[in-house]
Amino acid sequence: MAERPAKGKPRLRCAIYSRKSSEEGLEQEFNSLDAQREACAAFVASQRHEGWMLLRERYDDGGFSGGTMERPALQRLLADIAAGWIDIVVVYKVDRLTRALSDFARIVELFDRHNVSFVSVTQAFNTTTSMGRLTLNVLLSFAQFEREVTGDRLMADTRFPLDWSDQRRSFASA
Repeated sequence: MAERPAKGKPRLRCAIYSRKSSEEGLEQEFNSLDAQREACAAFVASQRHEGWMLLRERYDDGGFSGGTMERPALQRLLADIAAGWIDIVVVYKVDRLTRALSDFARIVELFDRHNVSFVSVTQAFNTTTSMGRLTLNVLLSFAQFEREVTGDRLMADTRFPLDWSDQRRSFASA
């Protein structure tokens, strides 16, 4: 018998996103995308008492790199979030969503705008809790710091370019 959410708990619509970089093995009857989905679905089921319910729509990107946002299922997921149809995004691992910190920051901004939480079932990421939101904010702070340091370094390189040919000449003549 399925657990019902506690009285007064809202229904939370959960979408699972899965991704595999290569197409290798996707032709198998049970592949990596299926395994990811199965683990995520089990996690959602374990949270039924909190009002979580799994949406039927599948957001599976097989054969797409996590280094780009140009993935069909990811774009559908983001559009459905913007349309207000999703409350929680569930992934097997954070890197299934994206491998680029800048893209991750943009995705989280979209989640925040639409009050969508984010859960990674194999890592300590669950923005439905205050500790999960703190962890995410610390990670995003480091990502922002990394972007700023990279920007500073690029600015310094353009203001003070190294001329390696001069360096070789001065070392050769020494």
